[in-house]
Amino acid sequence: MKKVMLYALSTCGWCKKTRAFLDDNDVEYDYVYVDLLKGYEREQAIETVRKWNPKGSFPTVIVDEQHVIVGYKPEQLEEALGI
Repeated sequence: MKKVMLYALSTCGWCKKTRAFLDDNDVEYDYVYVDLLKGYEREQAIETVRKWNPKGSFPTVIVDEQHVIVGYKPEQLEEALGI
């Protein structure tokens, strides 16, 4: 099973579409709504996102700490997840 982490914003439509895609394909994943975090937790989440995605945009999906998909890109998600 792949380790999937989604960094998203609670108000982002593309983030919601990405979550729906993962849910519809029965993908187990963890997620964080970065905009709902505060203080140190928020700083750490933003730092992690920028490590993988220097623009710091959302959604940012990290698969097995090897692949990053930025934005709502179902084809790239399918490829990275093997579905």
